[in-house]
Amino acid sequence: MFAKTTNDMKSLVLYLFFSLVLTGAARSDTARDQDLAQQNLLRAMELLDGAVAHYFTGEDLAMARFYNPYTGVRSEEKGSVWMYTAAIEAVNAILHALQSHQAQGQPALHDAHFGRYRDLLARLYDNLEYYRGTFELTSHTQTREWSVYGVHRASSKGTAKVAGRENVYDDQQWLIRELLHSYKLTGNPRYLEEAEYLTEYVLDGWDCTLDASGKEHGGIPWGPGYATKHACSNGPFISSLVWLHEHYANSDEATTHRYIGPGNRRETTRMKKSDYYLRFAESVYAWQKEHLLRDDGVYDDFVGTDGRRAGPPYSYNSGSMLSGAVDLYRVTGKAAYLDELKKLSDDSFRYFAKPSEHLPGYHEYTVRGFNNWFNGVLMRGYVEAYPIYGQVRQYIHTFQQNLDYGYGNFLHGGILPHDLLRGWGGNRDVEGMFAFTFAAEYALLSDYALGKQ
Repeated sequence: MFAKTTNDMKSLVLYLFFSLVLTGAARSDTARDQDLAQQNLLRAMELLDGAVAHYFTGEDLAMARFYNPYTGVRSEEKGSVWMYTAAIEAVNAILHALQSHQAQGQPALHDAHFGRYRDLLARLYDNLEYYRGTFELTSHTQTREWSVYGVHRASSKGTAKVAGRENVYDDQQWLIRELLHSYKLTGNPRYLEEAEYLTEYVLDGWDCTLDASGKEHGGIPWGPGYATKHACSNGPFISSLVWLHEHYANSDEATTHRYIGPGNRRETTRMKKSDYYLRFAESVYAWQKEHLLRDDGVYDDFVGTDGRRAGPPYSYNSGSMLSGAVDLYRVTGKAAYLDELKKLSDDSFRYFAKPSEHLPGYHEYTVRGFNNWFNGVLMRGYVEAYPIYGQVRQYIHTFQQNLDYGYGNFLHGGILPHDLLRGWGGNRDVEGMFAFTFAAEYALLSDYALGKQ
């Protein structure tokens, strides 16, 4: 009896010891995540503040495309609306991270900075008007005047060239995403109204013409002046459509669905907005999966007028589809979306992330051209997938590693180089959108670190 009691006590002591060790380890992990989350957010704000100071001039926030932190010279060339939207994206990401810190009982950074970034966001949208213009478009279903955003900045608000190839649907889609994000963060109805207006414009570009079997051809071309259908003018739209579906999920508010009916007649019908937006979210996703998914599991660049795919694959085209699958799975619960987001996560990392020969233990992503921004879209997809697919944790870690290495070794004048692992080359002119991308990535990683707790 005594021996048994002694053994029981030993077991209890061991149990309590290991419980305390494990509890301490868990608390230690939580503390490390909290410290990392705060460090990431502070770095995000530092990079954003530096980018705003170096790339924007005047009260109208004219954005230089390039800046050299070694010479202090900014380019005369102005950033396109797509590049300008990268600044909005970074501000949104920081505002979201500040709210996350407040929700975790850490309000100091939120209280100190949320107001100024909310005001900066409003200024960015006010001066987005330099990219707006008006034109008349005859589409498959109607002729209508639209006020949308052109590729290039005008010298005065509302006068940008937007007809034909002067505007593209993907630029509107990136703006829609950020407008909806801004609405969620601030509750400002102005952002929701503009997002829905641009959504109506982009859906007007959906190819609702019918094939010989009576099926819609589907897909959204690059712009009203183009016939090719691109991954970048379809995939980025899915998440926004899902968010609009969620916004109207408990509402009977309706909208007009325009389409081509039998006999090639223009038809209209009234639909609940919640159903309308979800229908198109699933249709856009299905079209891109059918027409642009490669055998190696990533997405090609576009479909030509001959129906043939063309590449190369870019990381953002897989990243936007990953985000879309995450959002569609959340609202529909369909197992296919879960299976596809898991496979796309693994296949995209295998394709785009290569073990570094330069720095063992790191992974390199292509940084030529606009790939730094493209890679940020892929990282966001991983962060959004994490709550339902923990495998992406190791993929996200590679972005944290690369940013930290670049920040610790190459930060100069508040600016990071294009190549975070190799540093400054001969050409030290940095794309403004990359400066904002790195800030946005750090903010997303701050949210991610908090979410692991």
